[in-house]
Amino acid sequence: MANYHLPEIHIIDYRGQIAMNKWVGKQLRIAFTGNIHCIETGEKIKKTYGEGLSYDAWLKSPLGNPAIIHPELSQIHEGIALRNQEWEEKHHNQPHYVYLSRTSSVKVGVTRSTNLQSRWIDQGATEGIILAHAPYRQLAGLIEVALKEHMADKTAWQAMLKGECSDNTPLSKHKDRALGLLPIMYEGFFSEDDTVHFVSYPLLRLPTRPKSLKLDTTPVIEKRLVGIKGQYLLFEDDTVFNVRSHAAYEVDLAFE
Repeated sequence: MANYHLPEIHIIDYRGQIAMNKWVGKQLRIAFTGNIHCIETGEKIKKTYGEGLSYDAWLKSPLGNPAIIHPELSQIHEGIALRNQEWEEKHHNQPHYVYLSRTSSVKVGVTRSTNLQSRWIDQGATEGIILAHAPYRQLAGLIEVALKEHMADKTAWQAMLKGECSDNTPLSKHKDRALGLLPIMYEGFFSEDDTVHFVSYPLLRLPTRPKSLKLDTTPVIEKRLVGIKGQYLLFEDDTVFNVRSHAAYEVDLAFE
């Protein structure tokens, strides 16, 4: 079972973690105060770029590093930093996995080897399997790019929340196919671990027609929470709230 925790942060002052699974089945109130603060600098801003950054931070911060979205762009293993040497050594010049997961379809992805389970949970995957091990991020990204022509690398969020997957073929068979599609130059990085990992979520039910809520247009959300999946809070009326996309928004939270 995925165990969710929400960081409690005042501007950029970290104050701990809030356990979220206990919210499911209760009335939840999210009230936007109207304040948005850059998660990097703490400055008050009107809108966010990336995930909670000011425009300037998005252009300069390691949290806006283009190799986060496009791992194949990373060059830190060669000593070349795109943004910040220390940050990229810590996060990108580290062992990475290339994996397959089942979300709205079977997709390929990349993550640090220490981040695998949380990455699957973050995207709402119900299953995952390791495809390859890479000693640094760029190599994992190049393997992913080689497979993007043959399988998805994005998740259709509405289908994922409804529990719909366009492909029910076992992940082990997808792995065999994927490895067969890769150039022989990557063979030494293939994983022999064929374990399929399953993920369940704290859910009373799934939505049938999910509709997204945004604090800019709905500043107060007060509804019964019926589940958490991926980055989303699921409410009893089929509305859903993407927590990640509201990074930097200041809110008052209450549940009963």
